[in-house]
Amino acid sequence: MAWLETLVNGAFLGGLYGLLGIGLALVFGVMRLVNIAHGEFMVLAAYLAVILVSLFPQVHPLFVLIPVVLAAFAVGYLYQAVIMNRVARAPDPLAPLLLTFGVSIVLRNLMVEVFGADVRSLQLGELSRASLNLFGLSIGVMPLLTLVAAVLLFLLLQWALKRTQFGRIVRATADRRDIVRLFGVKPDRVYNYVMGLSLALGAIGGVLLAVRSSFTPFSGVERLLIAFEVVVLGGIGSFWGALLGGIVLGMAQLAGLKWDANAGLLYAHLLFFVMLLIRPAGLVASKA
Repeated sequence: MAWLETLVNGAFLGGLYGLLGIGLALVFGVMRLVNIAHGEFMVLAAYLAVILVSLFPQVHPLFVLIPVVLAAFAVGYLYQAVIMNRVARAPDPLAPLLLTFGVSIVLRNLMVEVFGADVRSLQLGELSRASLNLFGLSIGVMPLLTLVAAVLLFLLLQWALKRTQFGRIVRATADRRDIVRLFGVKPDRVYNYVMGLSLALGAIGGVLLAVRSSFTPFSGVERLLIAFEVVVLGGIGSFWGALLGGIVLGMAQLAGLKWDANAGLLYAHLLFFVMLLIRPAGLVASKA
């Protein structure tokens, strides 16, 4: 029963990991671009949430997600419009990679300068400690809500990309950037919205992870690594694969911690490495 409880809570943690990776998968699927600064933007969103909670203590911490997500979307839109569109279609594929790497270094050092290197976390009071007893299993309320939120966000994103005009434009731009210009679509503007949506989704994951664990300005690398593993393990370009990859990693992490309390993310990384050797294409077939 204890192992079953560990795996269930690992699945809940995996829903959060899926949220960390979905924004990265979205950007790569549309622009074929890996945003190395994705982790730093998630940490920056967590810092913004902590600041808002301290400024408005009468407001429940979860409600600060609304302004944080809106701010993340705006930052992502400007980030793509001002910086990334200059190299999005550069002949050298290393140009966008190196640029996002440079942005991550700048953001990391900027956060150290502004916020210091102290460990921070986001407290939710009783909600963080609340639990349910279902069929003899002790299940945390916040992890359960996180998994539900992750599934709902994945469903909403899938619906938006498949059923709305904006989604059809995004998919057409991802497939044939040159052709959509003939229909009056501006690919660079589409990329702006996609990057904004990516950072907004990353902000949700970053804030919820700040509730579960502490963070510093240097935590972006760890979050980027998790997001990257989620995307690759699930299958590059597959959104539901990212959620499945996150759940698998979360279960491996908590099972490893139960087996070895000092393991940390070791067993999750080992699982990723083994799966990469066995099934390089990922758990789910890639979809554009």
